[in-house]
Amino acid sequence: MSRVVCGLDLGGTKLLGVVVDPSSDAPMVVLKRPRPDHVVAGMASMVEELKASAREVDPAAEVTAVGVGMPGLVDRAGVFRYGPNLKGVVDVGIAEAVADAVGLPVVVDNDATCAGWAEHERGAARGANHSLTVTLGTGIGAGLTVKGQVLRGAHGFAGEPGHMMIEPSGHLCRCGRLGCWEQYASGFALGRMGREAAEQGRAGALVALAGGDLAAIEGEHVTAAAADGDADSLAVIGQFSWWVAQGLANLVNVLDSEVVVIGGGLAEVGELIIDPIRRAFDGVIMGAVHRDEVPIVAAQLGERAGAWGAALLASART
Repeated sequence: MSRVVCGLDLGGTKLLGVVVDPSSDAPMVVLKRPRPDHVVAGMASMVEELKASAREVDPAAEVTAVGVGMPGLVDRAGVFRYGPNLKGVVDVGIAEAVADAVGLPVVVDNDATCAGWAEHERGAARGANHSLTVTLGTGIGAGLTVKGQVLRGAHGFAGEPGHMMIEPSGHLCRCGRLGCWEQYASGFALGRMGREAAEQGRAGALVALAGGDLAAIEGEHVTAAAADGDADSLAVIGQFSWWVAQGLANLVNVLDSEVVVIGGGLAEVGELIIDPIRRAFDGVIMGAVHRDEVPIVAAQLGERAGAWGAALLASART
């Protein structure tokens, strides 16, 4: 018998699942499906798919636990309390409901916490005792390790820096507050900055990529045009990177992390984003010339990180 663990990562548009041998450096199964309308039923269905796929790879494989990563506040009992980017799911006992559906122990955690743990154990933060993984996607999350352990906070809610206020009179956030970091340093924010540049007549390449519709400009248009050398898009990237660096500096000032890992969809752009973030960070971190360098690196595990980390956390806690 081969004992393995399932990991699920619920995102804004997808549900990604893996089957992991906790001692291995690669998942044995990876599946990706559109985000289900009914969260618990969709997760249960994915677990059954993963179990069947694992048996095809190894007939002796037995799934012993399930880990789940979700975008928002997850308490220590596995109840998803609230997430501004996951509408309609509030105070739901995900761990208990999924466990009842699949007949296995289930551990639920914040998705960025899961991704951060995967990067710590298998990726860009491997070997670091104090690491900070920030996921830049539709929103912003963070996975934190202190002394080589996950930092969850008193209630399990640590790792929500996307909703720290950095501009008190700034843009309205989906959480209902003004000026959250998420409104200036997420993929959503990059798209808005691109649209603003186009409205000011500074981004003809973006307009062309969006088919002439200014309202259709998204962050991916900005990164594509910048990769082709478009000066206006590179300027938008610079503006965006400064805001990312501001938030990272705030976090490192508090946490004194030894490495910062940039994950999420924007990390896949690579040095086009990471390098200007590094340069801006050096200009805003307190006492830059008096402290050890804090490397800012791209995540290594890509979109699998959340599900992979969820599996590893479930393996350790069951």
